[in-house]
Amino acid sequence: MPTYAKQQAKSQDSHKSVRTSVTLPPDLHSTLELLAKGKKVSVAWVIRDAAEKYVSEQWPLFQRENA
Repeated sequence: MPTYAKQQAKSQDSHKSVRTSVTLPPDLHSTLELLAKGKKVSVAWVIRDAAEKYVSEQWPLFQRENA
């Protein structure tokens, strides 16, 4: 069972993030699953990583608030 401190930290983190939903072609989703499994991370992590890289390439001066 999570400790109170962990629950509190998770609750605070959720205020910093926005949940979104995307529809992917099955083959792309399968590829993302393979990448995630190989890196031992979630598909969501792979998508966030790709989105951050895309934005930094499009807007080189863009900096994340918590970076």
